[in-house]
Amino acid sequence: MTDAGIDRREFLKGAAATVALLMSAEGLGLADVAATGTAPAGPAVKTGVIGLGQWGKEILSKISTVPSVQVTAICDTYENYLTRAAKIAPNAKTFSDYKQLLASPDVEAVIIATPPHQHKEIVLAAIQADKHVYCEAPLASNIEDAKAIALAGQSSKKIFQAGLQGRTNPLYEHISKFVKSGALGTPAEAYAQWNKKLNWKRMAPTPEREKEINWKIFKQTSPGLVGEVGIHSLDLASWYLKALPVSVTGFGSIINWNDGRDVPDTVQCVLEYPGGIRMVFMASLVNSFSNTYTLFQGSDSALLMRENRGWMIKEADSALIGWEVYARKETVFDESGAICMIADATKILKAGKEPGKDDSVDPTREPLYVAFESFAKSVRDGSKPAAGALEGYQAAVVALKANEAILSGTKVAYDPSLFELK
Repeated sequence: MTDAGIDRREFLKGAAATVALLMSAEGLGLADVAATGTAPAGPAVKTGVIGLGQWGKEILSKISTVPSVQVTAICDTYENYLTRAAKIAPNAKTFSDYKQLLASPDVEAVIIATPPHQHKEIVLAAIQADKHVYCEAPLASNIEDAKAIALAGQSSKKIFQAGLQGRTNPLYEHISKFVKSGALGTPAEAYAQWNKKLNWKRMAPTPEREKEINWKIFKQTSPGLVGEVGIHSLDLASWYLKALPVSVTGFGSIINWNDGRDVPDTVQCVLEYPGGIRMVFMASLVNSFSNTYTLFQGSDSALLMRENRGWMIKEADSALIGWEVYARKETVFDESGAICMIADATKILKAGKEPGKDDSVDPTREPLYVAFESFAKSVRDGSKPAAGALEGYQAAVVALKANEAILSGTKVAYDPSLFELK
């Protein structure tokens, strides 16, 4: 019993609930983060998926579980991919020509998951066909095509959403409330990495098909590691810092996969933002150590994020708000007092689970799920998408110029006019 006559177990349970409230957006007096993932009213959006390769297959698997999305059509030029996808979406019509899919009256919206260098033709045709469009990021493999896509998306009477899943990620949205509240103090620097030992090269029955499916490893068609995977971390920096970079310096090498590719398998770049703030991005297909995370550091705290987990590490001299005493803490790197940042903590507690534990992860709150639920909501109620044409275009410019710097091994400036859509 405590001095107040309250059972210790009940006290700790109550404290945990208090912390969950404080660590939620409501605890800061801000909007409820869960609202971004509310299911749209009305019938499921009749959707076609164009591009059924590795990522397209993953998208199809995920949206097949989203009640607000009905997969009515799938399309790919490769028969094996179509056959594989038909097992995931058995009720969908199959097409080998995207133009036929766009002509189908059973398709209201399309998700374009082809390689980036093929996006322009398909997106413009989809908009012309009066379809809602979700275009995977980056919008294109070059800035000229990305701008054409974004201008068309901006002028479309339908919804155009760029595939920047971070913009709808419940955790990132949740932590953005803390960033807005000034929890970082004065922002100083950011760091992101993506390390996975992968070849990226796949075998095919013919040389022609092999070249086609290996678009990622050739400069002519690939936006590089920074464009393929880094774009999401760079976009997160632009979002949290409320700024776009002024320059980028890059480096890249082929270290391990000497198989005829001309796209580096290991890259580093340094982006400079206004005020002297810099972000370092590193990625490698050679080694998997420490995998993927993004880190923001400021005068009062650091914010460390993986896809579904986040932590705040406060500086010893930063002001105490009060809730830190009760917050769940873990050891991250050498920091033993890292405060767990958990989206939907109150909802998890009400379900009888412990926030931060693996079994508390709700599949309907996974980033890809929420991204398509958000898209369907915009289609149904006409609300502004989390990442529209401008956000998608600016993210593409940041990543593609960074790739340019990596390939040239030089410093490249971002002309402010390059970020404008006109």
